[in-house]
Amino acid sequence: MNRNIIQKGLNVLLWRTAHIWSDKTYLKLKFYAMFGYKLDLDNPKGYNEKCQWLKLYYRKPEFITMVDKYAVKDYVAEKIGKEYVVPCYGVWEHFNDIDFDSLPNSFVLKCTHDSGGFVVVPDKTNFNKAEAKKKIEEGLAKDYYYYTREWPYKHVPKRIIAEQHLDSLGKPDSVEYKLTCMDGEVKVITVCGGIAHAAYKLRSNDHFTKDWVRQNWYAAYKPSGRAIPKPKEMDEIVRLSEILSKGIPQVRVDWYVHNGKIYFGEMTFYTWAGFALFEPWDWNFKLGEWIKLPEKFIGK
Repeated sequence: MNRNIIQKGLNVLLWRTAHIWSDKTYLKLKFYAMFGYKLDLDNPKGYNEKCQWLKLYYRKPEFITMVDKYAVKDYVAEKIGKEYVVPCYGVWEHFNDIDFDSLPNSFVLKCTHDSGGFVVVPDKTNFNKAEAKKKIEEGLAKDYYYYTREWPYKHVPKRIIAEQHLDSLGKPDSVEYKLTCMDGEVKVITVCGGIAHAAYKLRSNDHFTKDWVRQNWYAAYKPSGRAIPKPKEMDEIVRLSEILSKGIPQVRVDWYVHNGKIYFGEMTFYTWAGFALFEPWDWNFKLGEWIKLPEKFIGK
């Protein structure tokens, strides 16, 4: 039987039966389904392999706080200052508990425990509450952990936050900066153009070194094909990222610049869940070389 057919069939099976597998078995099967070769946890070399190793064998309790979209605000404010944190208007366990009268005219609703579970409300007077409720409750019902085994999300309380709407985001020309750090050192700066979570063809990723030298690779989102000058805020963004990532084997720290002001976005411990389809493929191993695996620590 064609190996591609086996891989596709295995991916479908794993999606339908995610809850029955142990973390280790699931990740081994998922890795094979994605890449067509066995996951080596004894001697991992590539970026993807090392991400799977870190999921299984390096579980610091503070990582749960760092991926919680509500709790991380206090964590970041304590580390680098509250001026870098997007203001939060409230936190609730259920959509029906939200006091919309107390919220400003524009805001963003987010689930605290997943990726993509958000609703942008630029004008409360034209707010479709029923549609927002449907999307947020779908997010609250989602067990994001099961399909990627990014273990910190399993332990994040499922809540809803309302935070300030940064109106420079969510547009075709919007920009985010995502800095991949290894043990407190920025290794890759990714300039993300377009609307977050948009279709691949509507979004671009351009990768640079800390010295602003372009890196010629991509994973899913292709380069923009245009020259991108180094933003004047980038040196400060690098400095802040290296503070937040100190002592962590690998983490991506995301940022926005809104009206000339730097805002923290989120921290991601396993970019693309460690299933990145690098082009060219040798970049999987180049990034993997930068990750120095620590002693095992299994706290959860």
